[in-house]
Amino acid sequence: MLWNIAFPMYDLHPPATDALASWVLRHLDRLALPGERRFVRPDDLLAHWQRGDLLLSQTCGFPLIAQLPQVQVVGTFHYAAPGCEKRLYRSVLVARAEDKGKTLSDFYRRRVVCNAPDSQSGYHALRGSLAQLGVGTPFFQSRTWSGSHRHSLAALREKTADIAAIDCVSWALMARYHPQETAGLVAVGETALTPGLPLITSRHTSPETLSTLREALSAAAQESTFSDSLFINGFSPASRADYDVIRARREQHAGVVL
Repeated sequence: MLWNIAFPMYDLHPPATDALASWVLRHLDRLALPGERRFVRPDDLLAHWQRGDLLLSQTCGFPLIAQLPQVQVVGTFHYAAPGCEKRLYRSVLVARAEDKGKTLSDFYRRRVVCNAPDSQSGYHALRGSLAQLGVGTPFFQSRTWSGSHRHSLAALREKTADIAAIDCVSWALMARYHPQETAGLVAVGETALTPGLPLITSRHTSPETLSTLREALSAAAQESTFSDSLFINGFSPASRADYDVIRARREQHAGVVL
């Protein structure tokens, strides 16, 4: 079988993602992992994550608990981006510079943009922050879907929305590699910490291969190259149980409407 490897979630600087994928593929060869492997950039992420020939990919915590019951969790990278704490990350609440100094409560009856309804960082984390405010909902005047964090930032710059929740690693990578797209935008808050984006593999992956994947990812996380280019500075093995907190928060915030 030809196995697929992908790193789609933080692919904001393709040369850095390419280097990570190449390193992991070479290391798996050195570890004598059976089978052939290739790096892919899937167009349909949900279909990609559900494939039987998925050796390794990265997904979001909410799709993991809501849409991907059949995959196995390999672990999660640690990131050195501001807002991260070891295996945990959060979202940054971003607005235009003219709103610097304001907090989430100041955006009542204004316009929010979210990347997707199945996004933990761009939608559900923000619902959690509103629940903590204890305010009535719907809170915002309007909510639009952008399709990606990058498009949400564009909506802020173009003044078609006023606030967005952006994955803190994505925000840091955008600021580094695409500063023109974060220019004129500022952080006005942050959401609660959440388990980092899970690295996953097919349900068909054997326990021996799962162990080898964890060994390779742990080794990759110790490479200074990836700390410099992708903010990766550690790796933790994980299981589905580590993401139960996302399921619990979904139930707690079921009545929160943006």
